[in-house]
Amino acid sequence: MAFIKINKQNFYHNLNQIALKTGSVEKIAIVLKDNAYGHGLELMAKLASEFGIKHAVVKKTVEAELIRSLFETVLVLGDTIIKDEVYSFTINTLQDIRQAQKGAKVELKVDTGMHRNGIALDELDEALSLIQAQGLNLIGVMTHYRSADELSSELFWQQKQFETVKQRVKEAGFTGVRVHSHNTAAALRMKSFDEDLVRAGIGVYGYNELPDPFDEVALRPVMSLHAKKVSTRVLRAGERIGYGGDFIAAHEMTVSTYDLGYGDGWSRGDSAQPYITSEDLPVLGRVSMDFISLESEKEEVCVMNDAQVAAKQLGTISYEMTTALTSDILKIVI
Repeated sequence: MAFIKINKQNFYHNLNQIALKTGSVEKIAIVLKDNAYGHGLELMAKLASEFGIKHAVVKKTVEAELIRSLFETVLVLGDTIIKDEVYSFTINTLQDIRQAQKGAKVELKVDTGMHRNGIALDELDEALSLIQAQGLNLIGVMTHYRSADELSSELFWQQKQFETVKQRVKEAGFTGVRVHSHNTAAALRMKSFDEDLVRAGIGVYGYNELPDPFDEVALRPVMSLHAKKVSTRVLRAGERIGYGGDFIAAHEMTVSTYDLGYGDGWSRGDSAQPYITSEDLPVLGRVSMDFISLESEKEEVCVMNDAQVAAKQLGTISYEMTTALTSDILKIVI
């Protein structure tokens, strides 16, 4: 069966790089949603906790339940808002406030320009009043940047909007409210950090998506994807491989089938522009549901050791390469 290696040393290196930006390990809230970006929710949560990370971010309460014992706080980005000692819940709409359980810990997300989720700026005063009226415990205020990883000034425009938000929350009488707006890109891009938390996602898994003009922070991929040999055969010149016979052997060659396919979340790609593995082996013909073919006799091959490099070949981004992989692929910590 195909398997993933998780490099613990690389993971801790990346967390150290984020900590250098924030000034403290205790300011890192690791984003573990979507199976920790494909790396394994419970596995990465345990490693993060051992490193000293005290805060986590997930998408659903069912994820939070699996890791609650490892962290002081767990922020749930989108689910039914209930009262809990460990969990806090994101407020995205006025309706969220009305439906929340009294006494629940909530974190108000304000839309400063991304226009995806969050309370609109002209709803902010109403939202703050409703939070008080509903008896909710506001412990955080947050926003999300739409272009932190692009060469533009939009980040600073959104930051200015968020400064207004923080002031209005303070004027409304709320105290002890933690503030967080930085994702990985914003944290790596900025020269200083003055907030309570950074929501660190793709960076802790080893990918810096900032364009070249920004200062480079060297991150190391945590995941590598491997496949095991299923069978080997010798093809004569002119023989074809797989569905549609898209690959035609130009000469006699030894070809093996390996146990990875789109059923495992690997990209089907385009056989006319074959993916080249980390060992410089082109995929021969079409990717099947469970198999790929390579010119190799090795018992195991490394298909991907850098999702950013792989993504460029397949016309996507590192996030999709890792999160697409199915959660049941075996993971080994090295």
